[in-house]
Amino acid sequence: MDNEKRRLGYQEGVISSVLNTLLFILKFWAGSAVGSIAMIADAWHTLSDTLTSLVVILGFWISSKPGDEEHPFGHGRAELIASVIIGTLLGVVGVNFIKESWKQLVDHQSVVYSTFSIIIFAISVVAKEALARYSIWAGKKVKAQSLLADGWHHRSDALASALIIVGALFGSRFWWIDGILGMGVSALILYAAADIIRGAVNTLMGEKPDAELIGKVEAIVNSALPGTSKLHHIHLHTYGDQKEMTLHIRLPADMSLHDAHAVTFAIEDRIRTELNIETTIHPEPER
Repeated sequence: MDNEKRRLGYQEGVISSVLNTLLFILKFWAGSAVGSIAMIADAWHTLSDTLTSLVVILGFWISSKPGDEEHPFGHGRAELIASVIIGTLLGVVGVNFIKESWKQLVDHQSVVYSTFSIIIFAISVVAKEALARYSIWAGKKVKAQSLLADGWHHRSDALASALIIVGALFGSRFWWIDGILGMGVSALILYAAADIIRGAVNTLMGEKPDAELIGKVEAIVNSALPGTSKLHHIHLHTYGDQKEMTLHIRLPADMSLHDAHAVTFAIEDRIRTELNIETTIHPEPER
């Protein structure tokens, strides 16, 4: 893992942990003061952001460790595992507050919001959206899945707080608004959880290389072997920053072993230099 990626990962994690802890205290205080299940649910959602940011820090620390005898490809997948943990924690939070919101609706509990609570949640919307933009920017810059996941976690919290503000403005007219908002916040949390887990698990299980990458590899192979495409059977394995690719190419049946090795080595070297991917090529005779 390069220094910039590690720096941004730790920086985002620390800023997020501190800010979310402060917001949790304020939102929980405001929600408890008016007895709002939606506000209290959103406060715990914010605290879960603190926990997931700590998971991000841990994931970056483990991912930065070099390869060893037991993990020859490094520890880069720890970042993806961190993303799965983030998504799982989000899912637990979402399910719990769906139950609480449903109970509030069944019991016909109404809430009267205070001006203070609305101001606190307005501050949270601005702060969490700013943090989401920073996390997503950092994640795209260094291609870190866990930072992108944490960014969408922050954004789901900002959207939830915005929904609560809208509901607070109409809370005096509709007794059921807080319970419905609690359900809405929970649905946002569960959607974010599913999206985060799906993205991380797809990478852990192994995905087909995208068309753009295949096109770049084909261009490199065809420049070394002019003519029709001789590339097939491509597999890509991702270990954080470390990427390993295997592929097959067809070579003339009468080509010497020395020449075949020279061609495949040249292709591997170009893929390593231009695409930052370690490649193993299996040559086959043309049919």
